[in-house]
Amino acid sequence: MMFSGNRKPIYKRCQADTNTRLRLKYAPFYRVVDAADGVNLTVDGRPMVMMSSNEYLGLIRHPRVVAAAKLALDKWGTSACGSRLANGTRAYHIELEEALAAFLGKEACHVFAAGYLACMASLSSLICRGDVLIVDPSIHSSLWDGALLSGAKIERFDHNDMAALARLLEQLDPRQAKVIAVDGVYSMEGHIAGLPQLADLADKHQAVVVVDDAHGLGVLGRNGRGVCDHCGVTDRVELIAGSFSKSLASTGGFVAGDRALIEYLRSSSRQIIFSAALSPSQAAAARAALEVMQSEPEHHDRLWANYRHLRAILDQIGVDSWNSPTPALPIVIGDKEKCYRIWRSLWDDGFFTVMSIAPGVPVGKDMIRCAVSALHTADQLNRFGEALTRALQRAGVRPKP
Repeated sequence: MMFSGNRKPIYKRCQADTNTRLRLKYAPFYRVVDAADGVNLTVDGRPMVMMSSNEYLGLIRHPRVVAAAKLALDKWGTSACGSRLANGTRAYHIELEEALAAFLGKEACHVFAAGYLACMASLSSLICRGDVLIVDPSIHSSLWDGALLSGAKIERFDHNDMAALARLLEQLDPRQAKVIAVDGVYSMEGHIAGLPQLADLADKHQAVVVVDDAHGLGVLGRNGRGVCDHCGVTDRVELIAGSFSKSLASTGGFVAGDRALIEYLRSSSRQIIFSAALSPSQAAAARAALEVMQSEPEHHDRLWANYRHLRAILDQIGVDSWNSPTPALPIVIGDKEKCYRIWRSLWDDGFFTVMSIAPGVPVGKDMIRCAVSALHTADQLNRFGEALTRALQRAGVRPKP
């Protein structure tokens, strides 16, 4: 790849970086899928099994979800072609927002064209200079970007360590406005945030709590109501943000909370004011998936049956799955080169996984990120276990069953 001979420093730096990447003998990222039917893929003309998707409930081809998206296209076209503030608010936005708010147990909700925007908005306008934002360092990049845009002072506590959070809160000025931001389920580790203890600390120190529940919605709680419902703290969490691109079989995102906070974000958040509205088909698919999630619990049951099956396989093999209690199941290797060799072996055996290395994960936690779906069969999970065993042997990794 060339940059037209441009000698500007930015171009020279980009050219050097691109040349380095092109010289690599492997490319574990940006793999192109030619066809997909659930977890069954075709890549470069050969069948593969997806083992890293966030499609937890397997609803993207559910007849009701597909029919709803098609009907919305026919009725509304492809886009509102405008921001919600100006000319892009449609009836389907309001219907989805009301359904989500009721499902999550919140007064109001606002939907976005992307989950990333929703998480950014939940922080970037809620706090400002002079406030304190307290975060778990493992929060998603979307929360981090919202945190940086806010201008607030950022304090970190050790990952999921409520004792460390308590010590930090005790050291802060009690007069300062405070927000605590965490992921409900950490997508790399699979860990569930310690929300009961966190809510107690937030009440004690008068802090607002923001939870990104992208990986908890549809997975945890009653009928998939998410991690706040699972932990019994819905009424004590001020804002719940999330994504439609996991269990809700669509794209887009949302923020739900007290009506006053949602209305404040609608009038203050740049991610809302200057961003195009969620498309008709995306909104319809998300709403239909929300209805299916509540009326057909068998998808949720299959997800957790498959989680138990794969977790038992990983435990028997003896790999480190970071004690994940959720369908996001990491296989921690701790060495970049061995991690690549395992990823490559799994790929060659027909299993699509994602290699996650530092700085995307903490140093020494280089991993193969796996995620189980309701669509997996027992045979596929068994064959994955066999392929993983071969991969570990080829990489010279000796697990401890």
